[in-house]
Amino acid sequence: MHVCAPLAVRLHHWVFLRMSLLLRLLCLVLTSPRRSRLHVLDTCVTPFRVWLNDLDVLFHMNNGRYLTILDLARVDLMMRSGLWKHLKAQRWYPVVTLETIRFHRSLELGNRYNVETRVIGWDQKHIFIEQGFVRGETQVALAVVRARFLKRSGGVVTTAELIGLAGIEQPSPVLPEWVARWSEAEGGMAFPSSSSSDREKETVVEQ
Repeated sequence: MHVCAPLAVRLHHWVFLRMSLLLRLLCLVLTSPRRSRLHVLDTCVTPFRVWLNDLDVLFHMNNGRYLTILDLARVDLMMRSGLWKHLKAQRWYPVVTLETIRFHRSLELGNRYNVETRVIGWDQKHIFIEQGFVRGETQVALAVVRARFLKRSGGVVTTAELIGLAGIEQPSPVLPEWVARWSEAEGGMAFPSSSSSDREKETVVEQ
């Protein structure tokens, strides 16, 4: 009984968390078509609000929740730009390979905020996305995400293939120097026991 009770609490928390994220995703899917259409290189502004289950023990939005919200904001950009339907047709999907975030302020229960998402450049392997949390006129946090796309049939989508699918004809903007160094250094966190190609294969299997 003493073992089952904590397990039940954790299970209830996991179900509640998953349902809230699915609800947010459903709201996003339903509202995205009614908002302005975007080019994939435009800045996408996605509104959110801090819910009770977003909070940590100090009653601020949990640090981990920021990363989940970033996922939803990127989905919003892909849907409003029309890229999402093309990706589904090709059976391609995005994966994050590296991300970093800096916190300037905190978000509290009931706060309304926007996530501003924009593509800041790409190289032969990756797409780089900047995402900022903004409450009113105040920037709360700023993140940079490095992503690439995989094929459900197996293999990696080249940047050239992705850019072609998105209808982008211009070259990549120049990446900020620190972003280029950060990417080259893999965020300073290497995996000495496996190569990057091995990790990509593992990611495909996990999906």
